[in-house]
Amino acid sequence: MKRTTTPKGTVIAALDIGSTKIGVMIGRTIDDANTFEVVGVGHQASSGIKAGTIIDMNAAESAIRQAVHTAENMASDALKGYPLREVVVNLPGNHARSHNLGVDVQVLGHEITDNDVSRALARAQDQVLSEGEELVHTIPAMFSIDGHAGIREPRGMCGQSLRVDAHLLTGETGALQNLGNCLDRSHLDITAFCLEGYAAGLATLVEDEMDLGCTVIDIGGGVTSFAVFQGGAMIYAGAVPVGGEHVSGDIARVLTTSMAGAERIKTLYGSAIASSTDENEMIDVPPVGEEDDGTPNLVERAVLIGIIQPRLEEIFEMVRDRLAQVEIAGTVGRRVVLTGGTSQMTGIRDLAKRILNKDVRLGRPIRLHGLPDSVSGPAFASTAGLLTYIAERSHEMPAEIQSQAEPESLWERARLWLRENW
Repeated sequence: MKRTTTPKGTVIAALDIGSTKIGVMIGRTIDDANTFEVVGVGHQASSGIKAGTIIDMNAAESAIRQAVHTAENMASDALKGYPLREVVVNLPGNHARSHNLGVDVQVLGHEITDNDVSRALARAQDQVLSEGEELVHTIPAMFSIDGHAGIREPRGMCGQSLRVDAHLLTGETGALQNLGNCLDRSHLDITAFCLEGYAAGLATLVEDEMDLGCTVIDIGGGVTSFAVFQGGAMIYAGAVPVGGEHVSGDIARVLTTSMAGAERIKTLYGSAIASSTDENEMIDVPPVGEEDDGTPNLVERAVLIGIIQPRLEEIFEMVRDRLAQVEIAGTVGRRVVLTGGTSQMTGIRDLAKRILNKDVRLGRPIRLHGLPDSVSGPAFASTAGLLTYIAERSHEMPAEIQSQAEPESLWERARLWLRENW
């Protein structure tokens, strides 16, 4: 698949707006092959965001400003004293929709060019546009020439007819506008949107996984996003409205503790799978609304795991059922990569393997240089993937495809019309 290149020294920035945290990464390309280093990072506890949706514009703006300010200070040399202006922003999976379709264009024996591919993709874009939705990604998944399928790169080849099987992703107009308004108030311009699950896959998958078939499951705070890759491209994506915050909420409700206390207990003692020693291990649960009088409130660890496991099972079962409903279910491969903050919980790989019946590994960012240890784990996979997307995959942006598909002159338009109709 043809990829774009970013000139050496280009500064790019990613803004990951999540339900539990706001993450910012500023990168700078170090060669013309899209290799880049991270020169600034910032993260802040999220505020004003719930289940991937802005519910308080002022609170969200404040959290974004703080995270951006931290990253700007760290990247001051690369920014040369100027404030950060342009960012690529994540789109939560619950505000997006997948479309798979094939489009044919006539090439009439001449050598296939970028323009031919762009014309086909532009036609696909026209077919999925609808009121209340905006195009976010246009991804060419596979090509066919004169009925011969399985072609990865058609440019330079000859034939009479070119078919492009494309995966297009649309986002809800209202959600995109709210994100845009929030960033505008923070004096930031959006270079592009990128689906959360897609970004997580670009950050964590090796090339063989993308080629042979793999599903990425990104367990966020309020939303669990998933994306299916095959043949080097994302071919399907979706989300379920359950995440790590729901696990914490269950703990807080059942053990009558605060959300902060539940999050701490989950992190320190949580597990997705029960063990034989859990009934013998006691944990101290601070009661909500009571002052600390030094008297421990002890609960068996088995009780905690009995709260966590059903919710995680629900997440994996919902993802499994969603994948089973689409036609690609039989071609997604045997590999699953888990990422996101909740994926670090003890035993979660074994639980996912049992429910999904697939090989499971934990994914963390693998394509960045200079990534600090504090942001090199699964919780920051989607943030890191946003940088990879804008550096390597900007050719999948619908506006760029549309501009490349338009003939530059009247003669060019006439020549294309003659080629397709005579």
